[in-house]
Amino acid sequence: MKFPENIQTVAALNPDYMGFIFYRGSKRYVGEGFSVKTVEQLPKAINKVGVFVNEPLAEVIKINAEFNFDFIQLHGHESPEYCEKLSKEKLQLIKAFNLHDDFDFSELEAYQPYCNYFLFDSQTANFGGSGKSFNWQVMSKYRFNTPFFLSGGIGPENISEALKINHPMLLGFDLNSKLESEPGLKNTDQTKQMIEKIKTHVHL
Repeated sequence: MKFPENIQTVAALNPDYMGFIFYRGSKRYVGEGFSVKTVEQLPKAINKVGVFVNEPLAEVIKINAEFNFDFIQLHGHESPEYCEKLSKEKLQLIKAFNLHDDFDFSELEAYQPYCNYFLFDSQTANFGGSGKSFNWQVMSKYRFNTPFFLSGGIGPENISEALKINHPMLLGFDLNSKLESEPGLKNTDQTKQMIEKIKTHVHL
């Protein structure tokens, strides 16, 4: 999310989390003039997430001090040591990983002590936002107890299949490019339908 009016409109749909990308290489980068007030005005019930990619530690800490995010999402090649340092700053972390059929889940073990959640996305050269799904069957190999979000090309055409995934650590879905009219601008009607479909399923 990056457009203030669109942010307020989507916030009225009561998503559980809302992400703001601070990676300058992304088409969804919030921009240099992004206002703290845009985030501060959001309902407390919505978890605000600052998204970073291989950002210097000091910069992440500085931006978080300004925006006071509920979570920091790391979507690059950040190491367990990097996560440990942010964890010591009392930051809540979501660490993203790009999955493929031969992904070695054992590498996540070193991240577990410092990350509140994992996020599993499709393998891409551009750190997410590809709109492509990965083979969700690979999730059956995940055996750790850190809850995770599922990402990567989830939209109206495949949410029903995604909701059939039965994994005890699946926390929710990261919805992005499939709901956009343009990068960072969410289609309100589609977003509303997706949120309602997920929450109806969850509360069955």
